[in-house]
Amino acid sequence: MSEPSSDGWIPRVAGAVLRTRWVVRAPIFVYKARLGGIFGKRLLMLEHTGRKSGRPRNVVLEIIDRPTDGGFVVVSGFGDAAQWYRNIQAHPGVRLYLGSHRPVDAIAMPLGPDEATASLRRYADNYPKAWAALRPVLENTLGSAINIDCTNLPMVLVTPS
Repeated sequence: MSEPSSDGWIPRVAGAVLRTRWVVRAPIFVYKARLGGIFGKRLLMLEHTGRKSGRPRNVVLEIIDRPTDGGFVVVSGFGDAAQWYRNIQAHPGVRLYLGSHRPVDAIAMPLGPDEATASLRRYADNYPKAWAALRPVLENTLGSAINIDCTNLPMVLVTPS
């Protein structure tokens, strides 16, 4: 793999913040209180099942694409080692929290390389400033460069049941 192009202190600091448990867990309480609408329409919360514990777990993720009616694509910014990503591979049945709506049952399935690349391309085209800021952070957390034309970034399609 090539070296990440995430030189500079901003991607390192942002990566460290994303590794700070209380920071990434804070939005979970907002979603559980059904106040997730304050985050707008670009975030969702997944309640998934721990692959070893069998206990409910939660993660808040950015929606990067909406390729199908009612479907949402999210990214595993820590790659295939992320606990939530590994959990949905073992137990694809999840609960989806969107905005301030009550949670709904959904299926979370990893995307293949072609679908992931197409979703990432749409995100980069639709949100060029966000992609320019997010790309070095993701490259820092992944430890490798992201090729937008053939991505190695794990993505998941979440579809309400």
